[in-house]
Amino acid sequence: MSVTRPGEPSAEADPRRWWGLVIIGLAQLMVVLDATIVNIALPSAQHDLGISNGNRQWVITAYTLAFGGLLLLGGRIADLVGRKRTFVIGLIGFAAASALGGAATSSGMLFGARALQGAFAAVLAPSALSLLTTNFTDPRERGRAFGIYGAIAGSGSAIGFIVGGLLTEYLNWRWCLYVNVPIAVIAVFGALSLLHDSDRRPGARLDIPGVVLGCGGLVAIVYGFSEAESRGWTDSLVLGLFAFGVALLAAFVWWQNRATQPLLPLHIIKDRNRAGCFLTMTLATIGLFGLFLFLTYYLQGILGWSPVRTGLGFLPLTVAIIIGSTQISARLLQHVSPRTLMVPGMLLAAGGMLLLTRITIRSDYATEVLPALLLMGLGMGLTFMPIFATATAGVAPQDSGVTSATVNTSQQVGGSIGTALLNTIATTSTAAYLTANLTNPADRARVLAEGTVHGYTVAIWWAAGVMVLAALVAGLMVTAKPPKYTARTSNRVPESVTSTEGRP
Repeated sequence: MSVTRPGEPSAEADPRRWWGLVIIGLAQLMVVLDATIVNIALPSAQHDLGISNGNRQWVITAYTLAFGGLLLLGGRIADLVGRKRTFVIGLIGFAAASALGGAATSSGMLFGARALQGAFAAVLAPSALSLLTTNFTDPRERGRAFGIYGAIAGSGSAIGFIVGGLLTEYLNWRWCLYVNVPIAVIAVFGALSLLHDSDRRPGARLDIPGVVLGCGGLVAIVYGFSEAESRGWTDSLVLGLFAFGVALLAAFVWWQNRATQPLLPLHIIKDRNRAGCFLTMTLATIGLFGLFLFLTYYLQGILGWSPVRTGLGFLPLTVAIIIGSTQISARLLQHVSPRTLMVPGMLLAAGGMLLLTRITIRSDYATEVLPALLLMGLGMGLTFMPIFATATAGVAPQDSGVTSATVNTSQQVGGSIGTALLNTIATTSTAAYLTANLTNPADRARVLAEGTVHGYTVAIWWAAGVMVLAALVAGLMVTAKPPKYTARTSNRVPESVTSTEGRP
């Protein structure tokens, strides 16, 4: 029996695996940045297509809702029919939906195209993460690979602002969607030549009742948060959507205990460490996506920045996430437990949020916004990488797709809820401020601006509280130890997650 020394790749490792990581990273970057690339283009698209303020969030939410709602389905399809096949199908469909959105002539057409993008992203993203999981099994290589992946997942949203700003400024908002087409074409050719397909599972079937119950429940709950803005929290439709969503998810759990081939095997989420990672990811992205929406409108609408300048304003956040993920988390996770990184990461992010609560209509970027972005970036970089590595460690190969999908589901559902919930809080707070202070018509413009910023800061306070809650969850639930680098055969995996899967 050949023994592989710690830190050395196995003899059977594909020598092109790092080029494969480039293709996986490219696809993941496209998926993640598309959640935010249209944020900076949103004011222009809103003006061109006549989208109301109440409906503008659907340009973002239609994507994240379809993405988050269908990820479990996409992950299980990857497990059933092969990861490479679903990866390529997802790329092609995503490119087609992007072209449709770029050519949109109405708000409905744009919303529909964004939902289609989300649906194909739900096929693509789990395949990408599961391909990464199965191709990098050496602990040290796995740490580097997940550090890169975590940096992409964490910074992709911020990169979307930069790319969106450049495209909106020098071309127009439609190119924020068209740009995906050449990226997808490159990724398709790279996938066909560099990535290996996984074995199909003969006789495996899709859990249709699980798909209806699980996806339906997620969609109903996020839709309820979206409708709360215009209808109010006590509206019968809003309460009905929440109740219906919870009932569907409860039925989903009940059915997964009885299904012969469940959509989401419950042992995946019953593991304490994975459950803690999933919940931490959800809470982290609730705050992060809300921040993106508010800060974009603050820099453009209040400070009067151009789209390009706004996009570049997010560059420090991107750099900080990359440093936190690849230079800090990827190095330290070999020696410390995941929560040792996740808890400080979430507290740093919460500190950045608290700094942003001080913004006014005349705030200075360098002294009041930049420090907050740096803290947020380092915090997210410290958090995302150990989440991805810990949640996917020790999973049986036939469940790697749905496990990867559950991680992505946590991220995207958190983004959907964060955008809808925090936008509702901001809008409600702004309306209350204007009612109390808009008394002199001569001061209307100033009071409107102050009321808008007041709404942003109230919502950011809530986001900071969610980040602190994420730190608490990570500290209490994620009890995994550092990876143990014992000499093993070429198929060894890190023991960073203590699980009973596959054990007698």
